[in-house]
Amino acid sequence: MSRSSRLAAAVAIGAAAVFALSACTSGGSGAGDDAGAAPVSEGKLTIATGEPAYAPWVIDDAPESGDGFEAAVAYAVAEELGFAKDDVEWVRTSFDAAIAPGPKDFDLNIQQFSVSEERERAVDFSTPYYETTQAVVAAGGTDAAKATSVADLKDARLGVASGTTSLTVAEDVIAPNEDLQVFNSVDDAVAALQNGTIDALVTDLPGAFYVRDAQLDDGVIVGQLDSAEGDDEFAFVLPKDSSMTEDVSAAVDTLRENGTLDDLAAEWIADQGAPVLK
Repeated sequence: MSRSSRLAAAVAIGAAAVFALSACTSGGSGAGDDAGAAPVSEGKLTIATGEPAYAPWVIDDAPESGDGFEAAVAYAVAEELGFAKDDVEWVRTSFDAAIAPGPKDFDLNIQQFSVSEERERAVDFSTPYYETTQAVVAAGGTDAAKATSVADLKDARLGVASGTTSLTVAEDVIAPNEDLQVFNSVDDAVAALQNGTIDALVTDLPGAFYVRDAQLDDGVIVGQLDSAEGDDEFAFVLPKDSSMTEDVSAAVDTLRENGTLDDLAAEWIADQGAPVLK
């Protein structure tokens, strides 16, 4: 049986399982029930993401457009699985609900889920489609905000959160001339950036986008730091013991090996103001 045939069968089985589990667990139409969630559909691939979904992962909160890194990855995986774009249906879930035990209304869920042993007790994960990097966020108007290379950051006042990969990478890659300012948390480092105590902070790239877009009025992502030190690995979430997990992982592995994932990261992440600094 071809992969696409197996996947179509798996979707049908998944739909039956959701209906069966819902019938066993739903006691009525109370606020805590899942009865209102749309079930997976036979012949379709139902993919979930957050609500709202943010750039650069999804552009303009419209995953169906395929614009944004995770939206594009989702459609690339769907194609590998034998599903046409018109056969992909999108639903929305909260982050916490997606990784909680119990039946799901999706086949796949993509919203920056990092893999952990604790989460694997409740859901399945595919192989990772992205490993986060460290990035530099600067306050607008500072010399750090104008940096185009690692060398341009050596004289900047840099902050990091203690006990993080960011601290190690900043020391190894930037090796600033002034001692790094170490804070108890990323929030403390952001506060220092807001009040001018530091010029820039180093944090993981997803956090860097959040700091720039949600916490600073004039923040600038200077760029990503090229380092072998990784951080979290992002993977698709699937219902626990899903019969699709193996095929989804194989599809992700193919996209990694043929360079598609790197190409999509270059298009949607670097182009969103996060070039790799040399």
